[in-house]
Amino acid sequence: MQASHGGPERAAVIVKTAQGSVRGLTREGVASFLGIPYAAAPEGPLRFRPPAPPPAWDGVRDAVAYGAAPPQLPPAPGVPPIWRSGDGLACLNLNVWSPDPAGAGLPVMVWFYGGAWQVGATAMPQYDGAVLARSGVVVVTVDYRVGFEGFGHLPGVPDNRGLRDQLAALEWVRGNIAGFGGDPGNVTVFGQSAGAASIALLTAAPAAAGLFRRAIAQSIPAGLRTRAEAGRVTGALAAAAGVPATYEGLAGLPPEAVLAARDVTGAGGSPFGPVVDGDLVTGPPWAGMAGAGARAVELVCGFTHEEYRGLAPGGPPAGVDPATAAASFGLDADAVPTYGLAHPGAGDAELFTVLMSDALVRMPTTWTAEAHARAGGRTWLYDFTWKGPALGAAHGVDVPFTFGDGRSRFAARLLGSPPPAGFAELSERVRRAWTSFAATGDPGWPRFDLDQRRTRLWDLPPADVPYPLTDFRRIWGRPPRR
Repeated sequence: MQASHGGPERAAVIVKTAQGSVRGLTREGVASFLGIPYAAAPEGPLRFRPPAPPPAWDGVRDAVAYGAAPPQLPPAPGVPPIWRSGDGLACLNLNVWSPDPAGAGLPVMVWFYGGAWQVGATAMPQYDGAVLARSGVVVVTVDYRVGFEGFGHLPGVPDNRGLRDQLAALEWVRGNIAGFGGDPGNVTVFGQSAGAASIALLTAAPAAAGLFRRAIAQSIPAGLRTRAEAGRVTGALAAAAGVPATYEGLAGLPPEAVLAARDVTGAGGSPFGPVVDGDLVTGPPWAGMAGAGARAVELVCGFTHEEYRGLAPGGPPAGVDPATAAASFGLDADAVPTYGLAHPGAGDAELFTVLMSDALVRMPTTWTAEAHARAGGRTWLYDFTWKGPALGAAHGVDVPFTFGDGRSRFAARLLGSPPPAGFAELSERVRRAWTSFAATGDPGWPRFDLDQRRTRLWDLPPADVPYPLTDFRRIWGRPPRR
């Protein structure tokens, strides 16, 4: 590694990787390297294929701007698009922030974003790793394919390309991160929502063995597709696009045409996601935790207390019936009365919100923690109870606290602008816990086990209590097998 003369706040830094040298910039004590390819662009003959090794380059490649996002539609009306027509498919890139690229042995934290398997990009401002890196860790954020590009099913083509992208990025980290001051033997993966589910699935996957030592899964959602279910989505998309539901038919379409056909698949708001392929994904996140590989990974996982408020920010649909919703999940008739006893005076909309928070995230995360602890893994559980002024303790509210940035567009939607008093203190506490876990395997609160079931409540002040959802957990009974 060498640095050129550019002033102490904007000094250029050069690091050698296996593919060639990259030039980043140092600012406020942290060197950043943006848009480094960890795999070849998935275009031409590589379209809809597992990630291929990245090409090498001569000379020094500038790494001062984010690479292209994966193809995707805008995340919401009125929000600027993350990917635009013409951006292409050269999206398999990652970014590195290091407090000491000339050093050695720093803990490494690798982030996988959420976005319902439909949206997400490391260029989103809420994922800037500089603040976290100042705590003494090397931070890596990874772009992986979403939507049909990453999770569409095609005959004769491996499923779960988005997860395979993540594996390729972790292999790049193992081979290259020492050049940025990181310890390739001390890697912690962390992520939220779809990123958290990715982490849980990879923790159980033999293909990921040895690629990371620790994991932090923030809000693990339910939801897998069988190959038959995924195939029906592919058939509907291909019919809408006017091509055969084959590799040749769909690989000939530009990504714009694939995106245009997405909303006619009849699969609701999230038509794509992990497919049970019998290889990388054999069941839901909790099902694979009994394996030796999963037991060897130390796991922090948790949920926000009011997950559904972030998943449906407009609130429950009009006229919701909690009893009908409970029955759709196979719950007994006493489910809604039990929820009502825990929330006296609550109306149907509030009870529906609590029920859906459990169904979509709180119970899947709990089941994962239980399965990991039951198998003998070192496990920690948390409930993020801090409430923002707009959406409360909603899905995603923990992300600004994780990265220490309360002023992005994403943060403002959840926290208000400027963020409330106490944000900086709680963010510092969360970041200290995450980086301490990455460095030592101890986040700073008691481990979760099936007897004491100790759980961290993230609020001001934090508290360590018995598992707070015991009555609700009893309602849900044995975790489903898929």
